[in-house]
Parts: sequence; structure tokens; C-alpha cells
Amino acid sequence: MNLFTPLSWNDSGFILTGILNTIYISVVAIVIGTILGLLIGFLRAESNKSVNLVLGGFLDILRSVPLIIQLILFSTYVGAMGHPLSPFIAGSIILSLYTMAFMSEVFRSGFDSVPTSMRTASRSLGMTYLQTVIHIRVPIGMRAVFPSWLGVALSVIKDSALVSVIGYMELLRTGEQLISRTQEPLMILIGIGLFYFMISYPLSRYGKHVERKMAI
Repeated sequence: MNLFTPLSWNDSGFILTGILNTIYISVVAIVIGTILGLLIGFLRAESNKSVNLVLGGFLDILRSVPLIIQLILFSTYVGAMGHPLSPFIAGSIILSLYTMAFMSEVFRSGFDSVPTSMRTASRSLGMTYLQTVIHIRVPIGMRAVFPSWLGVALSVIKDSALVSVIGYMELLRTGEQLISRTQEPLMILIGIGLFYFMISYPLSRYGKHVERKMAI
């Protein structure tokens, strides 16, 4: 009796589900992480050393502890507390916070890159603090950090594969199940690698194109 079955077109729906789940959780983490990172980055750029010390310590923990450990600890802890979360919710929370930790540093450096003289000049022209932030610091600072933002976003797409450790059915976990059934690891892993390449490479090229246009 043959315990293994080869890949077939019937598996395409299963594979597509894994692809869509990977894209879904990546987009959620990038969007939420970017918004939170922008807020935290601005707060760090405007705060005193005491606030920066507290925020910096928290962000350093998120950046330093491997993502896979954060996912397992968080999922296990909330489950032990009697409030189990679905793999998608738990994965989205940790991946978003992990993204925020890196995005905040990107945005902080962007806000700090705006010269003090430019900020002073805008205030001398009668612009309010909020107008200076919206019309001077955000456009100029974000233009400077776009390549770094894109680099973090691409890393998040690839790091989303780690959410499989808590049971989320993304592409890697889908591939693992297909490998167990078909015993064709080489073909399946090459296919998974090609998928990540097909997403990451065009985005990387587009980022370089935008960067060149910004430099003109």
C-alpha cells in the first residue's frame, strides 16, 4: 500500500490558500507596524532622554529576541491565561509589534534627518508646530527613509513564514504538509522559494526606481 501521493492539480487550491494567507498576514503586519512605527518614531524624535530610554529599551527587546521565540511565548502565555487566540490574531499581533520595532527606528532617523535650521525657518514664516510637522518634517523625512522602509517590509514578508510555528496555515506550513504527504521536498521548497522571490524582487526593483526618481 502506497502511503504517499504525488502532487496534483487538486493541490492548487490548498497552495493558493497558503499564498493568500501569507500575503494577508504580511500586509496586516506591514500596515499596522508602519502606523505604530511612525507614531513611536516621531515620539522618540521629540521626547527627552528619559522617555527615549524607556521606549528604546522596549523596542530593543522586540528587535533582539528572535521572532520565533516571541511567537511561541506569546501564543503559549495567552493560552495558559485562558484566552487562547487564533493563530492569525496571535501572529498578527507579534509580527506587527516586531515590524513596529524596526519601523520606529527608520522613522526616527527620518525625522531627525530634517535640519534644525529648516524647522526654525518654517516657524519664522508663521507656520505652526503641526504645520511644520505635516508640511516639512514628514515629507522630507519620509523621502529619506523610503529605501529603509521597503527593506523592513520585504523582511516582514519573509519573516511571516515563522508564524507557521503557532499553527497559522501560511505558505511554508502548507508546503510542510505537502512534503509529508508527497515526500517531494526539493520540488516544493523550490516552489516556495520562487514565490518569495517573485514577490520580493519586483518590490525591490520598484523601490530602486522610486529612489532614483526621488534623487532627481
